[in-house]
Amino acid sequence: MGPTGDIVNVVQIHPTRRCNLRCEHCYSASGPDMDGELPLAAVEALLGDLVGEGFNAIAISGGEPFMWRPLPRLLESARAVGLFTSVTTNGLLLDPRRLQALAPHLSLLAVSVDGMPESHDRLRASSGAFGRMRRKLSNVRDCGIPFGVIFTLTLENLNELAWVTAFAAEEGASLVQVHPLERVGRARDGVLNPPDDLELACGFLEVARLQAQYRGRLTLQFDAADRTLIEREPCRAFAIPTPDPTAAEAAPLASLVSPLVLQEDGWIVPVQHGFGRRHAIAHLGRGGFRAQASRWKRDGYPAFLELSRRVWDEIREAPGHLPFTNWYGAMTTRSSQSEVPSNGAAMPAGAAAP
Repeated sequence: MGPTGDIVNVVQIHPTRRCNLRCEHCYSASGPDMDGELPLAAVEALLGDLVGEGFNAIAISGGEPFMWRPLPRLLESARAVGLFTSVTTNGLLLDPRRLQALAPHLSLLAVSVDGMPESHDRLRASSGAFGRMRRKLSNVRDCGIPFGVIFTLTLENLNELAWVTAFAAEEGASLVQVHPLERVGRARDGVLNPPDDLELACGFLEVARLQAQYRGRLTLQFDAADRTLIEREPCRAFAIPTPDPTAAEAAPLASLVSPLVLQEDGWIVPVQHGFGRRHAIAHLGRGGFRAQASRWKRDGYPAFLELSRRVWDEIREAPGHLPFTNWYGAMTTRSSQSEVPSNGAAMPAGAAAP
């Protein structure tokens, strides 16, 4: 069990870094000039193993997933093995033909909305991006695809969340997900600032206010960790004692760590895109996933738990009025700092050699 909650054990899949935009806050530094993508056959072969390890959902992002041609086929294959499917998009390619191909196999479409039109266009580095995205939403409604909105929270834009929520309700969305900006990808060296703990506390209050206002119309999700809850249930931040190795190896991977992330380079890592390579669980080109996962449970899981405990020790102390923190960001930053160079790259503990 992890911070993603008790219901969905999700694997995020990033099949490409190609994108029709070059957004300032992109965690994968995607853009029009990026090459390379995951092979469909290898991803399809992974799906059954994911179900066998206890995962029940995939979330496809990128890059822009609608620029990856095999997207409809992958969604169909995922639904065939019983997985919940979602796709995150910038909304510019939501044409009827594309949507009709996806509609029978798509559980939820997530559209990124970064604030009021001027703010959205600035972050997307594209004049008129908001207007083009908004016009495409009618196609989504016509196809009957459930959809939500993802809002990236920075240190400066909490005042725009109410506007985005009203926009989502007006357009017929069922969900608003508020996700703090991460210092990864293009945002690592950009001018945007992630929310600090004070801003996260204010964000929680604003989300609670909006949830009450839109109760019965919209669900709001806030992707921040509650220190008080983690103190009471350390398993939510994986801050637990090292388990019996035999028991860990026999357990489904989803019961040990969730979410997983399949990156466009073929590496499968815990928690978030860009997580430190030495903690990688598997690679698509290095043998069967379940065999690699078994080795990681034995050899890599203890190191992951130790990292989690160190991060929790670093962030657990805070004034009582600042209970919230970005656990995802703290874990990802610390995981990269713990890399052990070896000819320029660390060999993941538990990942199979070529």
